[in-house]
Amino acid sequence: MRGFLIVGNEAFTEPFNLSDLPGAGRMDILCRCVSQALFLSHSIRKRVEVYLLLLGEPDPPKAIRIISDELRRMSPDERNIGGHLRKAVSFKASKDWMEVNSGVYVARKTLRDLLVEVSESYEIYYLREDGKDIREEVTKMKNPLFVLGDHIGVRRAEEDVILEFSSGVLSVSGLSLMAEQCVAIVNYELDRTNI
Repeated sequence: MRGFLIVGNEAFTEPFNLSDLPGAGRMDILCRCVSQALFLSHSIRKRVEVYLLLLGEPDPPKAIRIISDELRRMSPDERNIGGHLRKAVSFKASKDWMEVNSGVYVARKTLRDLLVEVSESYEIYYLREDGKDIREEVTKMKNPLFVLGDHIGVRRAEEDVILEFSSGVLSVSGLSLMAEQCVAIVNYELDRTNI
């Protein structure tokens, strides 16, 4: 398994306009991350989970979980993915995962809640520009999950929580890349080593 957890610092937690994904707390970034995490040229990757932590108004926090092996009727374009996320945030979330579509779940979870949950199945790695080169660590990984922020990055309070659970701080580049580029590079590095 491999996983990604993307922190959406301002991502809306109520239904939003699909014609203005950037105006929905940069939901467009989360959609592109989902696309890069899950989709191949003509298929969906196997054994991948994506967690989105939505911290925007009016009802934070909400978490969305997408499981590639269960996914149906999702395509890689932003609008289609945005439609799935819009449907998910329209539900009244509780602490337990609720399936809102095949392979798409929503719950009310904090970052700590998510990290406690995923730490049972994954080794957690925090992606940051000043981390250790991923190529030095990738062959040692077993069931990695990568945590990264959106265009804002990860705020200090959330970063402190991530570091409590993290097996290491890794970098895919010394440059500040877009979140979806980081996801694509991580998949590339894992693919090279067949993880």
